[in-house]
Amino acid sequence: QVQLVESGGDSVQSGGSLRLSCAAYGDTYSIYCMGWFRQVLGQVREGVAAIASDGSTSYADSVKGRFTISQDNAKNTLYLQMNSLKPEDTAMYYCAADYRTGRCGVTTWDPTLAGYWGQGTQVTVFS
Repeated sequence: QVQLVESGGDSVQSGGSLRLSCAAYGDTYSIYCMGWFRQVLGQVREGVAAIASDGSTSYADSVKGRFTISQDNAKNTLYLQMNSLKPEDTAMYYCAADYRTGRCGVTTWDPTLAGYWGQGTQVTVFS
């Protein structure tokens, strides 16, 4: 099992930047895929970015060119660098991890049933 703890959410002006962190504890060695999802209350959860154990990455079209996902294996930490933030990026951001191999695309990976989730960190972008 793995425990995930997010941090870094904040309120920021449009055009600004934030870096989210997700610290992983437990059996991190066997994780195949990690990623970030976001959800606005009352709306469908959206995959934002994902990274597989081989380093390959996947991004939602809405964040391509603005967000960068990365991981520090030595620190067991996942990051999401968010630049050029827009009000529509406002959401609760969740970190997720999965041991299942095969799918790690932001639109093909669904960790809902078999993955692990953090508690979320709020990002608010004001204009």
